[in-house]
Amino acid sequence: MTADQLKELQDRLAGLRRYLDVDRRLLEIEDKEQQTMNPNFWDDPKRAEAIQKEIKSHKKWVAAFQELETTIEDLEVVYEFLKEGEGTEAEVDDRFANATAALEDLEFRSTLNKQKDELSAILEINAGAGGTEANDWAEMLQRMYIMWAERKGYKISELNRQDGDVAGIKSCALEIDGDFAYGLLKGENGVHRLVRISPYNSQGKRMTSFASVFVHPMIDDRIEVEVNPADLDWDTFRSSGAGGQHVNKTESAVRVRHLPSGIVVECQQERSQHMNREKALQMLKSRLYERELERQMAEKDKVEAGKMKNEWGAQIRSYVLDDRRVKDHRTNYQTSQTDAVLDGDLDEFLKAFLMNGPVEGKA
Repeated sequence: MTADQLKELQDRLAGLRRYLDVDRRLLEIEDKEQQTMNPNFWDDPKRAEAIQKEIKSHKKWVAAFQELETTIEDLEVVYEFLKEGEGTEAEVDDRFANATAALEDLEFRSTLNKQKDELSAILEINAGAGGTEANDWAEMLQRMYIMWAERKGYKISELNRQDGDVAGIKSCALEIDGDFAYGLLKGENGVHRLVRISPYNSQGKRMTSFASVFVHPMIDDRIEVEVNPADLDWDTFRSSGAGGQHVNKTESAVRVRHLPSGIVVECQQERSQHMNREKALQMLKSRLYERELERQMAEKDKVEAGKMKNEWGAQIRSYVLDDRRVKDHRTNYQTSQTDAVLDGDLDEFLKAFLMNGPVEGKA
């Protein structure tokens, strides 16, 4: 390690402190902890829980920054010892490598510092035109995201599923429950393209299939969204997925349409119609929350909002199996490990998008 490399680490640390707004977070922690000392703090339980979650979130970011700060300060001490003839270059280089890795990790996590980034996610997959081939591709994507979520230790629930006529799925909705699920997955919005020798084509032709992915934040009690019951139109129907005799005999699945916005949500996760109504309402509120965020973004910066909407509707990634290549067209990141990607190894794609964003000139 050189003095210039150490200086670069120190500069990046200072920049990260500003980006994470550590000083403001420290003041927020002090202020909100004072509020918890009020004897009437728990008179409004929802508000009290929201404040405690805010404190926890601020403390988490401050603790992560302070841990990194200590690591770099320790590196500085060891480097000074080396200049005085104590210690070894190997020890300094080892500590430098560890500090650099820790800094890069926190820089990546710092891209998820918005309130909605910390939420769980609803991930929807819809097969494109193409019948069985597209339906099979949609189910392959579903498996890929489930395996990615399992690696992260997230809880996965299938909220809705419409099977294909022959194989695969026409559509599905998954709840991926865990911290930062939405923040990590938000860049997956868009069209995913598969190119392969089709197992459904007797002539062994190379086929192209498409499926769209939409990711929404699953709001929790930190975020209040008011919905007028008079604006809701409810339907019930029989669940179409697996579930034994029960789902064939009772109309436990629900569909709700929000009349002012036209948003439609379905849920058939639970055997109880009442529980499905609760989950469907939560999903609807999540969609309305996201729409409001988009509206605010559009008012703040119409040009950038337009770019984002175009990205969501564009082809974002190609999976070309016979060429052993998966490429993200926004960041130009690619890998030849197609099997690993389809088995849920998505982190490098997610990191490339969150750290760098779309490459100039790309959709």
